[in-house]
Order: sequence, then C-alpha cells, then structure tokens
Amino acid sequence: MASQSQLETLIELARRETDDAAKRLGVALKAVADAEEKLNMLVGYRDEYGKRFEASQLAGITPMAYRNFQAFMEKLDNAIKGQEEVVRHSQRRGEQEKSTWQDAERKRMSYSTLNDRAQAQALKLEAKRDQKAMDEHAARQAFYKR
Repeated sequence: MASQSQLETLIELARRETDDAAKRLGVALKAVADAEEKLNMLVGYRDEYGKRFEASQLAGITPMAYRNFQAFMEKLDNAIKGQEEVVRHSQRRGEQEKSTWQDAERKRMSYSTLNDRAQAQALKLEAKRDQKAMDEHAARQAFYKR
C-alpha cells in the first residue's frame, strides 16, 4: 500500500509538471503568433508605403523626398529583418516548450501505466484470495454434509 501511495504522489507531481509545461507551451505559441502578426504588419506596411511612393513618383518627386524614402525603406527593411529573427527565436522556444511538454506527458503516462498495472495486479490477487476462500468454504460445507 505504501508503494501505491508513493506512485500516486509521483503521478500527481507528473500531472502538475505536465500542466505547467502546457501553460508554458501556450505562452510560447502565443508569442509566436504575436511575432508573426507583427512581422506581417511590417511587411504589409512596407508594401503599402512602396506602392504610395510609386504613385507619387509618377506625379514627380524631389531628390530629397527620394532620399527620405530610401532611408525610410532601409529602416523598415531592418525592422523586418529584426522581426524575422524574433519570429525564429519564438518558434525555437515554442519547439523547446513542446518537447518539454511531450516529455512531461510521457512521464505522467508512464506513471499512470504503472499505477494501472499495480491496480490490476492487486485486483487479480484479491480475486485469487476470494476464490481460495470460496473453495475452502465449499470444501468445509461438503465435509460437514457427510
């Protein structure tokens, strides 16, 4: 019985570990989605700004305005590159958290399997004892009927 209690304690600890890992995984996946959303926004803004610039070029643009556009586009490109790195980092973190969660879940399932086996063995042993007691009772009944 003490080993059963210890196993239940291990299962509870593994469950908590799995729950914590699942929460961290959720946070990591949200960070990936947020980073990707921000990247898409930057790329969209860059495309939109480029189209507006092309339209203004048709109407004529000063050299100063052209230099300002180039400088701004360079800053946007740098921001996009930086955000792409944030996305990659977030994705790596998400993969790590997923792996951690999977490991914790495997451990929890292993303990649960051990617990199920122990319970099945205990039931089998109890059934054997019951059968033995019934056999002894039947043997006594048969003995006294003679």
